[in-house]
Amino acid sequence: MEKNNLVTRKIGEIVTDNFKTAEIFKKHGIDFCCGGNSSLKQACSEKNIDIDVMMKELSELEGQPPDAAHNFKEWELGSLCDYIVNTHHQTVTKLLPQVLAYTRKIADVHGSHHPELVLIATLFSQINDELLPHLKNEEELLFPAIKDALNTGSSQSKETIKSEIARMSKEHEIAGNAMDKINKLSSGYTLPQDACNSYMVAFKLLEQFEDDLHIHVHLENNIVYPRALLL
Repeated sequence: MEKNNLVTRKIGEIVTDNFKTAEIFKKHGIDFCCGGNSSLKQACSEKNIDIDVMMKELSELEGQPPDAAHNFKEWELGSLCDYIVNTHHQTVTKLLPQVLAYTRKIADVHGSHHPELVLIATLFSQINDELLPHLKNEEELLFPAIKDALNTGSSQSKETIKSEIARMSKEHEIAGNAMDKINKLSSGYTLPQDACNSYMVAFKLLEQFEDDLHIHVHLENNIVYPRALLL
């Protein structure tokens, strides 16, 4: 693809076409899920990244074989919904209580010397409260409505899809913004010299949670939701 075309493309579209680009965007701190509607040029400008450096890194992927296992844009929509539930919902359900416990623990122990930990614990508690009902609504309302619309063309299911996606997109933005704040407060999960084992585990779990959330939200915002709305 020509440079002029690529720089104006949306980040979410680039990752959808080649999932391997997600690692490049992660390395540069570029949001490809909630910020997926930004163009490559806009995203680089906001992060003060040399567009030529970014283009070089992206172009190096062109000669590599595609990642067939993660070519999600080719997946059948119902199967992609099942994958999200079985993979990402399971990960979120597993990690939420662990991260919640560890962030609270290090806030209690180290909060006097590292007050940012208190805010991190508060922010993650809000994420926990937002995501649990969000996952439930996807599993019980949105994804069944998508499958029903695919199978029967039900007008009622199509209305459910529109209303749920409008609400869930806002919830994604809330969770994404909270994780961005946590990332900044922790300086990209950089450990201070006085970090104990619990501190290290907490930051490792937070980073793991954020990585999974970015892919999870990307699949929904940039692939599932647009395709479902076309039904």
